[in-house]
Amino acid sequence: MVKVAVNGFGRIGRLVFRYAWDDPTLEIVHVNDLCSVESAAYLVKYDSVHGTWEKEVVQEEEGYFTVDNQKVTFSQHKDYTQIDFQAMGVEMVLECTGKFLKMDNLRPYVDQCGVKRVVVSAPVKEPECLNVVLGCNHEKLGEGDKPIVTNASCTTNCLAPVVRVIKETFGIVHGCITTVHDVTGTQTLVDMPNTKKSDLRRARSGMLNLCPTSTGSATAIVEIYPELKGKLNGLAIRVPLLNASLTDCVFEVEKPTDREQVNAALKAASESGPLKGILGYNELPLVSTDYTNSTFSCVIDGLSTQVIDGTMVKIYAWYDNETGYSKRMQELAHVVNSMFVDKTPSQYVYE
Repeated sequence: MVKVAVNGFGRIGRLVFRYAWDDPTLEIVHVNDLCSVESAAYLVKYDSVHGTWEKEVVQEEEGYFTVDNQKVTFSQHKDYTQIDFQAMGVEMVLECTGKFLKMDNLRPYVDQCGVKRVVVSAPVKEPECLNVVLGCNHEKLGEGDKPIVTNASCTTNCLAPVVRVIKETFGIVHGCITTVHDVTGTQTLVDMPNTKKSDLRRARSGMLNLCPTSTGSATAIVEIYPELKGKLNGLAIRVPLLNASLTDCVFEVEKPTDREQVNAALKAASESGPLKGILGYNELPLVSTDYTNSTFSCVIDGLSTQVIDGTMVKIYAWYDNETGYSKRMQELAHVVNSMFVDKTPSQYVYE
């Protein structure tokens, strides 16, 4: 078992905390966030989207909280290097602030704080850092020793399994994606200046508008599949929903195909091999709320698959952009611990 700290206790940090808490190989001993300990304890217990956590969470007067009587210390440092991780025996940090996206900002975890492993909840596009999508490029964890890895992004985790199946079965000439994505904390509730993003559209009410904006998920696929460099791109539309997103994937493929063959390939990949448990498939007439708390990285909407003129393939992939991503991050932390810290067999095998 490895002692773990969570830095950043927002939407992803709290859900990762929940999943990691139930992992017997991960012992969470500390949380750092700028919010109060009262807010941290309250929000990890009660969630408007994902429901009330069944654990007993109690905020204690001394500035910490307990989960089922197990103590979790708490701090409010903007500069994480002020946290004495070594005194707590912390060997792994789950970096969930979304703020530190450069290696210069992440390296002090290892060099100054003495942490052995860092798993980041956002992509870092530098060669020194490995962006991992489980089920797609996880084998690269065994290629060299990189103490800082990322769980890529939620939409990259949704898109990469689809890309893998289509690329390996039919070949991809090029493609474009549109992610129909729920509101996030980078948008404003009502029209007001947005200090988190320079995109002016995110300054408009996220609860009233469809908001076209950028997504790095398609170009980030290059971090997973370098051979697709320059062949994929896309945009996002933020929509006034709190949960469950949809990625509209369009590919021009090399090998002529039809709707039945495309769905058969996706369904087969969901049932066995490295994507089992990561890629889902169904042909039920479901809508977005039906995917709340889905732990799949993506679920194919088989009813919506289209093939035009033999080589243009259109696929809808649903995903709970919070739950699915957070579950993968917990699994990635488990795998990293098994490989590099505890050096014991992993519960999760993607093959």
